[in-house]
Amino acid sequence: MAIDGKTLRGAFDAASGKSALHVVSAWASGLRLSLGQVAVDGKSNEITAVPKLLELLELTGAVVTLDAMHCQKETLKAIRAKGADYVVAVKDNQPKLFALLNELFIGYGERDYRARGLRCYRTVERNRGRDETRICYAAPAPAALREHPEWFAVQSVIMIYRECVRNGKESDQVSFYLSSLPPKVKRLARYIRGHWGIENGLHWTLDVIFAEDKSRIRTGNGPEIASIFRKLALMVLQRDTSSKGSIRGKRLQAGWNEDFLQRILCGFSGD
Repeated sequence: MAIDGKTLRGAFDAASGKSALHVVSAWASGLRLSLGQVAVDGKSNEITAVPKLLELLELTGAVVTLDAMHCQKETLKAIRAKGADYVVAVKDNQPKLFALLNELFIGYGERDYRARGLRCYRTVERNRGRDETRICYAAPAPAALREHPEWFAVQSVIMIYRECVRNGKESDQVSFYLSSLPPKVKRLARYIRGHWGIENGLHWTLDVIFAEDKSRIRTGNGPEIASIFRKLALMVLQRDTSSKGSIRGKRLQAGWNEDFLQRILCGFSGD
């Protein structure tokens, strides 16, 4: 379950001083389904929106993934209280925690990443002219974290090193994560990678196929209601197996052909 926010950039109203709406969504990565959303007045309020969204969801046995903005003790406690586990990114908005993880993995590096309990998983991908190598390291959380009063139920610490080559240019990045799951590196790497499905499978598609950012619906709770209906339409189109066309193509066919529209709404398969 990936949780992330998106701003509806066209939903502002300068005349009334209304800012663009920001919507925090829950995305079931494996099912490619949007299961809930909470609207707030701006990105700065996203932190307080996540606990409200968690209250709406049945999360027993789920794994919730979040970006660094939501590396907050109250959010992690709320996830565990719902019977779920978490994988959360750590950046310098939590300077002490970030420094601890940075120092810990520097120490592993000085030992050539050969330490008791440390596991490594490496993948290489080539996609659209880009070669990317990802190396994930996972280790049991040190006592300083396991016994820390703020960081609740931490079992694993994770570092991911990414090296990307595109058009002959190289770039690299290091990211840190905490998790309440045990340090099974392949599983953790899969959850971290899967978190980006909310960007590609939901937010990007809403902008490109449904032109959400260009929508000027801005009166009352209209922007939030329109966001819900766009997601509902997207879920119907993504779950349809009666046609092999793209999401954009299926949307066009549904507008042109009532039989096609009824088939995808009812979930019937074509002959």
